[in-house]
Order: sequence, then structure tokens, then C-alpha cells
Amino acid sequence: MTIGLLVVWLTALVLDRWWGELRLCHPLVFFGRCASWLERRLNPLSSRGSSGLLLSGALAVSLAMLPWVFLVWWLGEQMGALVWLFDSLILYFALGRRSLFEHAMAVRDPLLKGELAEARQATARIVSRETANASEQDLVKAVVETSLENSNDAVFASLFWYAVAGSPGVVLHRLANTLDAMWGYRNERFLYFGRSAARLDDLLAFIPAQVLSLLFCLVAEPGRRLAAFRAWWQQGWRWKSINAGSVMASGAAALGLSVGGTARYAQGTEERPGLGCGRSPQPGDIAACFRLQRRAIALAVFILAVFIVLAGPTQ
Repeated sequence: MTIGLLVVWLTALVLDRWWGELRLCHPLVFFGRCASWLERRLNPLSSRGSSGLLLSGALAVSLAMLPWVFLVWWLGEQMGALVWLFDSLILYFALGRRSLFEHAMAVRDPLLKGELAEARQATARIVSRETANASEQDLVKAVVETSLENSNDAVFASLFWYAVAGSPGVVLHRLANTLDAMWGYRNERFLYFGRSAARLDDLLAFIPAQVLSLLFCLVAEPGRRLAAFRAWWQQGWRWKSINAGSVMASGAAALGLSVGGTARYAQGTEERPGLGCGRSPQPGDIAACFRLQRRAIALAVFILAVFIVLAGPTQ
């Protein structure tokens, strides 16, 4: 590990804190348009069976992602002494911590003012649940769950993959996560075509999700740490998605909260196992999710710095 790695982490985190997500010309917006164009041409439901759609989906994932991963690798090789700046910008583009925070606060603030209709509209922008008739409790639970889950998808996993594989690793994970968000649905159109994107995203998110879950446990208040460990292993690993379940279970328990349970979607109501332990979340707990996330990232930075010192700093 090098000092350059720590510099890139800190620079990207500061840039995200200052600027947040670019409102215009964000690279992921352009990538999404390219992916949509590709999907329309490689996903003809009427002409292929399940095997053909699986192959088409795998081809689409490869064509959508690999050129960009290779381009980022090649550009990094040309940067010389400025590679740290290039890497910082790539990592910054992948991070979404401030954007996630702003979307969550757009729900919390109306709830604290008793403006339920506005809070419902804001929640609908960040979750796929039915919110038109949602109660305050439903909204708070949905935002707490997505804030904890996206602590990995939109923040920590990018830091992790930069440490493991540099900018190409960051781009590989972020594009896989974007394709999963676009194609990873279990409906007629994407059940087979989107499976490669969903499985790749699951694979790339697995180790970061477990590391983040461990960090959540470690930064919890002393009286909640054991409960967070238990929730991580006993609940998170039994959730329908191990990655999401792990970070939500450990994070909720670290905050002394219980989430999961009933969730209402356009297609019907889903009964899910409970996650975490403690009381039901309240509007003020939404900000607590980000304080927990901040402590976990600070601990990761500290551990990285200690490793660099013990290994002997290099450039």
C-alpha cells in the first residue's frame, strides 16, 4: 500500500463533499444512455429463448463495460506523475455519498415539518416502493434501509475496489452496479437478459459489503456491537440479497433500530424478515445512518494509514 492510495481516497471524498454529483454531463448518465441503446438492440424478446437471452445479456454487459474499463486503464498509464489526480477524479465520479445524503434529507426535512405529501414524493425518487399512501413509518423505514444499503453500493465499494484494482476496478464495479440498476429486474423483459449484470454486481459487491458490515459493527456503541455482529451473521446472510442484508442488518443493529418487515410495491405487498434489533426508526434516525457511515469510512481511512506506516510509505 502506498501514500498515493490514501491521497486518492481523501481527495475523492473531499471532492464529493464539496461538489456532490455533477448536475450536467455526469459520466454515468452518458454510460446509461449507451447501455439503453445497446439493450434495445440485443434484447429482442420475440426471437430468442432463455438461453439466447442469457447469452445476449452476457454480450451486452461485456460490450457496455469492457471498452470503458480498458480506456480508463490506458489513460491512467499515460498520466505519469499526474495519475493520482486522474484516479481521484475517477473515484470522485463513482462516489455518491453527498447525493445520497441530499436525497435522504429531502425526505427527513418534510417529515420533521409534518409535510407527509412532500416526503412521499421525495421518497419515490430514491426507492421503488409504492409511496402514494405510505405512512410516516413506512417512509422512514424505506429511507433508512436504502441509506444503509447504498453506503456500500454508492460509497464504500468504490473505495474498496480502488484499493484492490485502481481506477479500472472502480469503473468495473460502478458500471456493473449501474447495469444492475437498469437491467437487474425479475420481469419478462429482463429476467434472463439482465441476469449477467445482476450476478456480476452481486459478485463485485460481496466482499466490500462484508468489510463494511464489519466496520459498522466496530464503530457501533460498545453496548450494541455484539448485537450488530449477531444481526450481520444471523439475519444479513439469510436475507434475499446477502450484500444488502449484511449492511442493513449490521447497520440497523449498530443504530439500535429494527427494519425489514412489510414493504409495499406497485405489484403487491412483500413480507420480508426483520433486520437489526431495537425500536422502529424515526425521522431523526435518517441522519444517524450517515453519521454511522462517516464513522465507518473514518475507521477505514485510519486502518489504511496504519498499514501504510507499518509497511513503510512509498510513492
